[in-house]
Amino acid sequence: MSIKGVGIDIIEVERIARAYGRNKKFLSRVFTQNEINYCMNKKNKFQHLSARFAAKEAFFKALGKRIRWRDIEIINQPSGKPEIRIHDPTISFSKIHVSISHLEKYAIAIVIIE
Repeated sequence: MSIKGVGIDIIEVERIARAYGRNKKFLSRVFTQNEINYCMNKKNKFQHLSARFAAKEAFFKALGKRIRWRDIEIINQPSGKPEIRIHDPTISFSKIHVSISHLEKYAIAIVIIE
C-alpha cells in the first residue's frame, strides 16, 4: 500500500442549510442527483448533505487539487459504508478510503487515497 494523499474536513451543518436557503441551485452545483435524492429523503437532510460536502472537500485535499464538485459522488454500499465514485476519466487510484460522520451541528470526513 502506498498512500498518495490524505485529507480531512469538518463543516458546520448550518452552513450548508444557509447555502441552500440562499440559493436552491446550490445543491445541483455541488451534488449529483443521486446524492440529492438520498439526502433529501432523510430526516436530517442537512447533516447528510454536510457529510458529503466534507467528504468532497477531504477528497480535494487528498488529491492536492480541485476538480468539479459533481465529478465525485459519495454513495453508500448496501452495508451503509460510504464510497467515493469518480466521474472524471482522467483520475483513477487503486483504492480510495472514506469515512464520514455527522452530529446535529457538525459533519466530518476523512479520505485516504492509495
